[in-house]
Amino acid sequence: MEIRRLDKEEHAKTRPLYEEVFSEDSKNFVDYYYTEKVRDNQIYVVEEDGDIQAMLHLNPYELSVNGEKKDVNYIVAVATREAYRKRGYMAGLLKCSLQDMYEAGESFTFLMPAAETIYQPFDFRTVYEQEKPFVTELDGWERLQETDCAGLSEWANKKLSETRQVYAIRSEAYYKRLRKEYACDGADLMVKKQEGVIIDCGIRLPEQEKEKPKIMIRIVDVRRILMALSLKSLTAVCFTVTDPLIKENNRCLVLTGTEYSGVMLMDADPKNSEGILPVGTLASLLFGACSIEEALAEDGVTMSDRMQNEWKKIIPLSRICLNETV
Repeated sequence: MEIRRLDKEEHAKTRPLYEEVFSEDSKNFVDYYYTEKVRDNQIYVVEEDGDIQAMLHLNPYELSVNGEKKDVNYIVAVATREAYRKRGYMAGLLKCSLQDMYEAGESFTFLMPAAETIYQPFDFRTVYEQEKPFVTELDGWERLQETDCAGLSEWANKKLSETRQVYAIRSEAYYKRLRKEYACDGADLMVKKQEGVIIDCGIRLPEQEKEKPKIMIRIVDVRRILMALSLKSLTAVCFTVTDPLIKENNRCLVLTGTEYSGVMLMDADPKNSEGILPVGTLASLLFGACSIEEALAEDGVTMSDRMQNEWKKIIPLSRICLNETV
């Protein structure tokens, strides 16, 4: 099994595998994806028997995390040709891409799972259920025009910054691309205006989605994501993180800080550790997907009473908006 990251000019070679595995996607959508998205993404592949038999795409987004801009990759199009499944190809692609993301200085990654159980063994944890604003009654709404994308970007970023801690930053280019994405399957981005100024945005679909897609997050660099947190008050706690995939995350840390200073981290002597947090459980805690009591029920988790009390001073990144499809 050979895993490698394709050069940009090789990206189109993955289209036959995409069309084979994701046969439910329309030709218009696949045309859009291989025209727009593969221009700036990364594609990892497994080559066997002279052809690409498995792949994983990393689609780049600029996210705001507690007001700080972070480059984060959205994992999409994870696929293995049917005859080559159950050989560990997906595991190999995930491990290779996660290590590369760590070395690139990224703090976490996210994906929309076909099934959550596929990714849980790799310490991905569900933290968000997509909430898209659908338009069913057209009165007062109009289709988003390309000339409105800059104004929509300004409105959306202001609204998101006031209500969310984690979200994809909306640029003019973001909305120009999103218009194409929805249009390829007969949907529209819609806006509502008041005296020529955008005051709302929604999506008109040919038919409503049957289920709300879920988003799973995987911590890439423990220290970087911890440094993005805010605190309620003076905090000091020492704990150990375990990570079976990214060895650099296996460390004992002292987390200190106040509501004014933010988080400060230092490496610590493991004998002073007040508890152990597997990286998946840490993700659930940091993104507000589980309580301390729920975390303690997971395998490999220990937290002293003092650590539990200190952990309650950490403000989780629970106000999330990650509604992207690809």
